Amino acid sequence: MSHDSAAAPEAATRKLSGRRRKEIVAVLLFSGGPIFESSIPLSVFGIDRQDAGVPRYRLLVCAGEEGPLRTTGGLELTAPQGLEAISRAGTVVVPAWRSITSPPPEEALDALRRAHEEGARIVGLCTGAFVLAAAGLLDGRPATTHWMYAPTLAKRYPSVHVDPRELFVDDGDVLTSAGTAAGIDLCLHIVRTDHGNEAAGALARRLVVPPRRTGGQERYLDRSLPEEIGADPLAEVVAWALEHLHEQFDVETLAARAYMSRRTFDRRFRSLTGSAPLQWLITQRVLQAQRLLETSDYSVDEVAGRCGFRSPVALRGHFRRQLGSSPAAYRGAYRARRPQGDRQPDPDAATAGAVRPLHPSDPPTALPPENAVPFQTRRTAPPMPAGAASVPGQRSAP
Repeated sequence: MSHDSAAAPEAATRKLSGRRRKEIVAVLLFSGGPIFESSIPLSVFGIDRQDAGVPRYRLLVCAGEEGPLRTTGGLELTAPQGLEAISRAGTVVVPAWRSITSPPPEEALDALRRAHEEGARIVGLCTGAFVLAAAGLLDGRPATTHWMYAPTLAKRYPSVHVDPRELFVDDGDVLTSAGTAAGIDLCLHIVRTDHGNEAAGALARRLVVPPRRTGGQERYLDRSLPEEIGADPLAEVVAWALEHLHEQFDVETLAARAYMSRRTFDRRFRSLTGSAPLQWLITQRVLQAQRLLETSDYSVDEVAGRCGFRSPVALRGHFRRQLGSSPAAYRGAYRARRPQGDRQPDPDAATAGAVRPLHPSDPPTALPPENAVPFQTRRTAPPMPAGAASVPGQRSAP
């Protein structure tokens, strides 16, 4: 599912300046970027499919730094254009960035800032969001990226309202997508925005993909453990823990149920899951609290008790460390972003097993800070079909 802005009024009225043309799309490539993500905008915007009813874009492939640009498998790419070509584009796409720990070239950041100032639409696919954030283009805005990197994006750029559960976020003149295939979803959305559902549908048929996917990244987050643990003796202990999150127990209890010493249990659990058992347990309790805050009217004190925390203070501390917000602020922001009629109570929310657990190696969900302004201007979709995952934020209309 997408977070679709109807959106910032200033974005709707922005006009392209200078030599920029709406139909020109510049794709900004860097050395070390993965070839799959890099190829998505090239395929969507660079191939003439007018025979199928898809309006044509003019593609400019631009190098964000000196070449040759190396990509997956040791391949070398030579971009026909440099940063100067971005000055003609009405849309600039950054499909990926090579490393979430290294800063992008300042020259490329300047070119992106200038493009945005001149009215261009700026798009970041997957880790391309880190480039947009480094340029300051995501400050105060909702955004997403690959769920695996979302906590890093939120921590490094605290003014960005990161939601790792969306496939893409459209905030008018700045758009971001989740990882890998979600870049296709966002590019189709751009075509739909520019030329309508029929053109986007025709393009989707050519690409042999759904014109609009339902659901978000949450389905990939909500896995309790790797599949290979199913046959391990620890699986039974983990299942017990997930069914009794409403009770107060610690890792020593789990080790005893596994007939192991604490040290052996810690080592075995980490080797199987990639996560320390204490951190995994805290994450499960926080996730359960998050869902209860979304789907029930329990007080924060009651939520703490139903999630196995020894006190509301413990809940608040862990909740803030993992999600960047207090429980009360999270509930307020969540409800402010959802229409009153769209909040459906979860009949299982009060039971211990109501919450689908996270993969232990998954990072916690990042949230806006307490003083974040709710996204009240964004369009919402009709209620999701029965059984669809409930996710904070507003969705694009089907």
